[in-house]
Amino acid sequence: MLKLSIITINYNNLSGLTKTVASVLNQSRKAFEFIVIDGGSTDGSKEYLESSKEKINYWVSEPDNGIYNAMNKGIAKASGEYLFFLNSGDHFIDENSLEKVQFHLNQIDVVYFNVNVVKNGVSNILENPKEISFEYIHNNLPCHQCTFIRKTVFDKIGCYDENLKIVADWKWLIIALLKHNVSYQYVNDVFSTFYNDGVSSLEENQQLIQEERQQVLNTEFPILMNDLKTIYTLKRVLRNLRKSKKINLLIKLGLLDKF
Repeated sequence: MLKLSIITINYNNLSGLTKTVASVLNQSRKAFEFIVIDGGSTDGSKEYLESSKEKINYWVSEPDNGIYNAMNKGIAKASGEYLFFLNSGDHFIDENSLEKVQFHLNQIDVVYFNVNVVKNGVSNILENPKEISFEYIHNNLPCHQCTFIRKTVFDKIGCYDENLKIVADWKWLIIALLKHNVSYQYVNDVFSTFYNDGVSSLEENQQLIQEERQQVLNTEFPILMNDLKTIYTLKRVLRNLRKSKKINLLIKLGLLDKF
C-alpha cells in the first residue's frame, strides 16, 4: 500500500486546524504520515499541536515567510510517495476518502479530482476538466485540496516559488504539465471540501493574482500567449456573429449552417 504524506499549514486558525486534524486522524486508511506546519500562531494552535503530538508525525510552530514557504517546509519533511495539501479548515468528505483515493494512485504524477467548495456557507461541487489545455490552465488549476502529487516530481522540478505571494502553486503546476510533460489523471469523484475564504479568494487580492499570473506567462510561455490572444479574439468574433440578427435569419432560411 502506498504511503501518503498529508500536509497541513496553519496560522492563527485554531478552529480550522482542529477540524482538519480530526478529519485526517479519523481516516480509515492509516498508511499515511501527517505533517503540520504552523507559522508561529498565537491563538492556541501551538498548544493544541503540542497536546496532539502523539498523533502527528511531524509538526513545527515557528515564523515563516508566507504560505509557500510553509508548504515547502512540509515538502522537505515528507517521505510519502504522494503528497496532498489539506490546509487548515479544509477536510475530507468522510472517513473513507483516503481508502477510495488509493485505487487511483497508480504511478501517475498528478492525480486530481472534483472538490466540494464552500463559500459564504453555500456548498457547490467544482468539476475539473478531464483534459487540461493551455487555455484552461491559463486562468485555472485543480486546487491543491483536490490534487495528489508524486514526491519525485517535486524532487525533479523543485518546490514552490516563494517570490510569488498567491499563485506559486499555479506556476508550479503549469510548468510541470507544459515544460516537464508530467503525467496526469482526472478522477470524476469528490473526496475533499475546500473553504473558499483564503488569500486567493479575497477581492482585494484579485489584481495581484492577475499580475503574478501575467508575469509568469510572459516569462515562461511568450509564444503560447501570442496564440492564445488570437484564439480569444476569434472566440469574441464568433460570439458576436452568433448574436447577429442577420446571421440568425440566414440560418433560419437555410442559407447558412448553424455554428
